Amino acid sequence: MEYIVILLAYLLGSVPWALVIGKVFYKTDIRESGSGNLGGSNAGRILGKKAGVIVMALDILKCVLAVYLGSLFSYQIGALSGLLCTIGHCYPIFAGFKGGKAVSTSVGFLFSICMFLHITWLQFAIPVLVFFIILYLFKMVSLASISAFVTATIATLVLQIDWIIRATIITLSLIIIYRHRENIKRLKNNEERKITWM
Repeated sequence: MEYIVILLAYLLGSVPWALVIGKVFYKTDIRESGSGNLGGSNAGRILGKKAGVIVMALDILKCVLAVYLGSLFSYQIGALSGLLCTIGHCYPIFAGFKGGKAVSTSVGFLFSICMFLHITWLQFAIPVLVFFIILYLFKMVSLASISAFVTATIATLVLQIDWIIRATIITLSLIIIYRHRENIKRLKNNEERKITWM
């Protein structure tokens, strides 16, 4: 049964909400515009702020649901379910294995391990605070996202002694850095896009 839950977590992650909302409500395939990414940032850029927020919320919630379902069996299955959901978001079977950059689902993971696996809320609050500080100062979502999850990794090493939670958060952070590799190149070249709404 645990394997079914983990598979379900991957399938939940594979639901490409940016693609669904774009096609159903805006008659737009966001893979053909902007960064081509199936995440909230590109959805907001192409479809508007409201659509971007909705996509982010749905991507967060799908990981929360995955961790919750896994936690009904054990905290290990809960953590693995969150990881598989994020992998599904990045490499969705329902969208040709080309998905988002794992930020929203990873936020959902941090929130849900505090909610369902009884991890200290500092594990969620500190990275979120860093995200908004960096976003306010530099106006770049990619830099804020990477900074937040590097912080999450450091916080995990300091606050968390459970090796499964540590390993999962470190893996998520590495996935986020890898998925932002093009953004990192643009950051180095001073070419990264900046938001205009903050």
